[in-house]
Amino acid sequence: MVRTPLTPEERERGERLGRLLREARGGRSMAEIAARAGISPETLRKIETGRAPTPAFFTVAALARVLGLSMDELVGRCEPLAPVAA
Repeated sequence: MVRTPLTPEERERGERLGRLLREARGGRSMAEIAARAGISPETLRKIETGRAPTPAFFTVAALARVLGLSMDELVGRCEPLAPVAA
């Protein structure tokens, strides 16, 4: 299966998600948060740095739970800054 390339908007959304998660993690270690969310520290690192801009829903939901973020907040803060033309 060939994956279609991400659009610039998708990349930017992934970068915003990563920044939000990194800010919410604060001084807690990557290893601690990853373990509590049931993912590897490498996966969390990739999400936080934007190298995994489209993580699985359940991965994001687990991170949100551990970090005390609502899914509504995540969606609101990761939406495109400007409307995307269809």
